[in-house]
Amino acid sequence: MATPESELSAAGELNGEAERKSLHLGLFGRTPPFTPRQWRVFLIAITAGFFDQYDVALLSLALKQIQKSLKIAEEHLGAMLSMIRLGYLLSMAITPLADIFGRRRLLLYTIVGYTIFTGLTAIAPGERSFVIFQVLSRAFAGAETTIALVILIEEIDAQYRGWSVGLLTAISSVGYGIAALVFSMINIVPYGWRGLYALALIPLILIIPLRRVLPESRRFEVESSADRPTNVWQPLAALVRAYPGRLAMLLTISFLSQMGGNAAGEFFPKFLQEVHGYSPANVTTLFFIGGGLGILGNIVAGRLSDRFGRRHVGAVFMLLAPLLTIWIYSAKGFTIAPAWTIELFFDMASGTIMRSFTAELFPTSYRSTAGSAHMVAGTTGGALGFAFESVLYRMTGSHWTAIKYLTVFWMLAPVLIMLLPETAGRELEEISPEVA
Repeated sequence: MATPESELSAAGELNGEAERKSLHLGLFGRTPPFTPRQWRVFLIAITAGFFDQYDVALLSLALKQIQKSLKIAEEHLGAMLSMIRLGYLLSMAITPLADIFGRRRLLLYTIVGYTIFTGLTAIAPGERSFVIFQVLSRAFAGAETTIALVILIEEIDAQYRGWSVGLLTAISSVGYGIAALVFSMINIVPYGWRGLYALALIPLILIIPLRRVLPESRRFEVESSADRPTNVWQPLAALVRAYPGRLAMLLTISFLSQMGGNAAGEFFPKFLQEVHGYSPANVTTLFFIGGGLGILGNIVAGRLSDRFGRRHVGAVFMLLAPLLTIWIYSAKGFTIAPAWTIELFFDMASGTIMRSFTAELFPTSYRSTAGSAHMVAGTTGGALGFAFESVLYRMTGSHWTAIKYLTVFWMLAPVLIMLLPETAGRELEEISPEVA
């Protein structure tokens, strides 16, 4: 399925040189120019990530209230969170369709699916229905986020890809901040946590304007329709055949990091409230101030990785994140806030670099499938981490001790990052040429 460079050129100059320099946004003294089309893609990708972050944050923040309302036993928490996390595995059946029918169409469909099932979470009568709605919501949210990232990667110039992914993740994280803000009013909002989930129905309003302004990825348009897969298994099989080594390495990194770190993030608001006596308002304050500083890690990592390379910057940040996590769950008094802020910075930074790797290391014909495989690996690792947390909790009698033990898996991942090919500053066709 080779794609001649002449086709890329004839398709309309992917980098849009004629329109360039019309819009600018700077960081650290440099001003990466975006064309109007690139800005449109960038802003639409932000909306996709924003609502996924809101949903993920809300489960973590309101876990204590949801547990009480639905009468969920303490020993069931780890298993419940593990099951919800496994919902991302279902995205593997959705995301590859973007390599068949196009990024634009699938992004719109996934927004609708995510919104419907998140809204249904608000009326879940019990633990089982809550889990089912959340699982289906995560399936569509995972596909939505992956496809939005692929569109962005395929449209942005090589020298600014890391920066763009970092900025995208940072701004999308505002969804987490909004969740923290509304969580502070959980005792005021009608129906409590249910009312907060009902707010997730807002994305349905965006569908009509998105259908008008969302462009198809130019790289997807350039690819010959005769070369496109006809079912979801074809891009997956091609992915495994063409780049088995880098795929295995990437999936292992995702698996280990999520296995070791997922429980730490999910239990943190509960930890603050039960161990340090934080009120919902106190949690919101920390998430707003500390979280606002922490998400800058996305932008810093994107910029530094464009300049110094993804591998070295990613390995450093991914090693520091679990070390800070151990500090957090051992900290006492005022040190908990700065510890969490710094850890979030490193975690966000390494996540940005891994998202860049995921989209850059594989060709256009199965780039969405690769993103889905990466998410499935992380989901499986995260779910297994929650399951291990439940086992360790029964052994130690403490969620917090169990979480610290799990970081051992997380600390193995940075070593493997150094084995990946360097992608910074290289065109996608150079990094991952199509393999017949």
